[in-house]
Amino acid sequence: MGKLIMKIKVLLFCLFVFAEIARAQDIHTPLFSIHIGSGDWTYRAASGKMLVLHFPVFNVDGKRLEASVGGLTAALVKSLSNGTREEVFTGVLTGDKTLRLGIRFRWATDNPIVRFRYTLSSTGPHRLTKPGGSDDMQYFSASLTARSRFKEVRLSDFDEKYHATTLEEVNFDGKDFDDSARLMGPMLEMGDGQSTFILAYEHGSQFPDRFLEFRLSPDKSVALRAVKGNYLDGQPLDRDHDYETIWLEAGGVAGGDGQLASAYRTFILKYISQNLDSRKPYIYYNTWGRQERAKWAGGTYLSTENLAITLKEIEVAHRMGVDVYVLDAGWFSKTGDWRVNTAPAFFPDTLRQVKALLDKYGMRLGVWIGPTSAAMSSEMLKKNRDYRMELHGKKSEPGPIWETENSVNLDLVSPYWSALADELIRLTRELGVSYFTFDAVDQYACDGANGFHGNEANSPQERADSYAFQLPVYLSKVVDKVCAAAPGTIFELDVTEEGRSMGLGFLSSGKYIILNNGAYFHNFDIVPPWQTPLPNGNVQIFTNPGPARGWFTRSVLTYDKWLPSTLLLTYYQTDGSRNSQLINVASLILGQNGVWGNILDNSPDDVQFIHGILEKYKQVRDDVTLSDPVREGEPGNSSETVEKINTQNGRGEVVLFSNGGHRRYITEHRVDPQIWCTEGAKVHLDAAGRAVIDADFEGSGARIVFFGVR
Repeated sequence: MGKLIMKIKVLLFCLFVFAEIARAQDIHTPLFSIHIGSGDWTYRAASGKMLVLHFPVFNVDGKRLEASVGGLTAALVKSLSNGTREEVFTGVLTGDKTLRLGIRFRWATDNPIVRFRYTLSSTGPHRLTKPGGSDDMQYFSASLTARSRFKEVRLSDFDEKYHATTLEEVNFDGKDFDDSARLMGPMLEMGDGQSTFILAYEHGSQFPDRFLEFRLSPDKSVALRAVKGNYLDGQPLDRDHDYETIWLEAGGVAGGDGQLASAYRTFILKYISQNLDSRKPYIYYNTWGRQERAKWAGGTYLSTENLAITLKEIEVAHRMGVDVYVLDAGWFSKTGDWRVNTAPAFFPDTLRQVKALLDKYGMRLGVWIGPTSAAMSSEMLKKNRDYRMELHGKKSEPGPIWETENSVNLDLVSPYWSALADELIRLTRELGVSYFTFDAVDQYACDGANGFHGNEANSPQERADSYAFQLPVYLSKVVDKVCAAAPGTIFELDVTEEGRSMGLGFLSSGKYIILNNGAYFHNFDIVPPWQTPLPNGNVQIFTNPGPARGWFTRSVLTYDKWLPSTLLLTYYQTDGSRNSQLINVASLILGQNGVWGNILDNSPDDVQFIHGILEKYKQVRDDVTLSDPVREGEPGNSSETVEKINTQNGRGEVVLFSNGGHRRYITEHRVDPQIWCTEGAKVHLDAAGRAVIDADFEGSGARIVFFGVR
């Protein structure tokens, strides 16, 4: 009997241990659960529908290695500042006991989207290899046989008409699986009519230039494969060198495309980034629009970048309702060192009066930075000469940076990245800068052999691809280091030109400026032949007051279905006629939130008019930011309407644009009964609590209706 009791106790103990191990390999929330096996992990949505993702496949020492493990244990659990949880699981590979796989998950309990990444580490000497001369790595694979509806969501199609990247959603079907199509993504949607799932990767480049791709197979499976630059041939894998993948994403919801996009949009807004100030709907003013006008009028870009004009502008910007004042190029004496230009004609007091006035009004100070630039006489260049960019066998040549000292470019994928971050941290502490604009960051800019993207053993092309692949990773490293030292700092990456890194990657750290003036003359077949520059120095078309600029700058609001528009800064002008001012402000409050131009040209009545609208907007801008968009019509159509109503409380806005005549619009959602609208609009509520809006227009114009404002 005693032996039987002992056996029962041992059995119960083993069952307890096995249960604890199983529990340690599970994640449970009200919206999904994750179970990790030896060669895959399963995402089960609350609906019960599942997606099984197989572990990565690496090429190590010339052989393909499927990352199966004998068992995974939870190594780390912690809570992060944005309300997400992080858990890391690790296990030894069954095919080689010197190798270990780590899986890092991040998730929120109230959102179905999960971030994950893999780490391959080693206790012995190994190397990542490319036996065929190209990347040989598979991040994951999954069977999609249970799905019947498929869509690729692309974020970086460059549209020459708008001179901006644009969102593209492309359906695909059985023939694409049959013919083994390759899709760039970075997002893949799949559904069955009852539930919808998403797979995505966090990186960035302009379509069709891909570093990763989704490969479809006739068996109706998909694999996310490396294409180029993901690692170096011969890259060390040993005790001192782990390999860590970029972040990947998976998730599922009950319902269709609309429900998935809504959940994903909330994920991008709240949970992909720890730097939450970058998500707040501040209103920004940037000096570059004014500087351009000075240049076009026959002056220079820097002729108005001085203390007197800046102080006057801050006064006007404050009265308008601006939250962040950004000094664009020319505030500095030289790039690289990023010291204030204290010459008498610029800022002789080192921005002390500027910062004091901004503090008085509760406004933030922002500055423009060219993160790769370093002036020839700068200390930054002296300390980082080994990391001077090289391309096609030539070192970066000196050139002027917006009428300042000649500069060269430094390699961001090198130890220079940390020196840059330290310099920016100094600016936060000494000048009180809390907002940085990163500009002129080209993806294919360096194939040198001194950085972290290859050495003489790697070809120049492989080094160039590695630099381009790692560039968005190192931009985020800079941002995250600064934000760790100066919490609340906001970073914006300018992707307004071709050849820049646009995608999900940088959104884990900051936001984008996606459009400023719109297209250039050279984007169109202008007659008589255009010249560069035109006689007044202006090569941009949509810079005059009126409705045309908005047709182009509102075009990127299509992103708002998936990516909140507050992360896609676009600039509007406040001068011109009252009607033009209304069109621009009505466009701005849809979430792009940017102002430029010469605001000193606005009369006191103009400023008060703009202030009146922006102060109403500020009462509901958090609701607008949270809200999924409802759209009718396209920019430039005879009628265009955007509804942004928080379904939880009915607060938000409707903005109507028209080329003339009468418009009636009935909101999709119930609204707060406290209503304010601009002249020319009348509103009443129907029996269901929806707003019925009647708007009259004489020519091109805009009407704004706010719900839930005083």
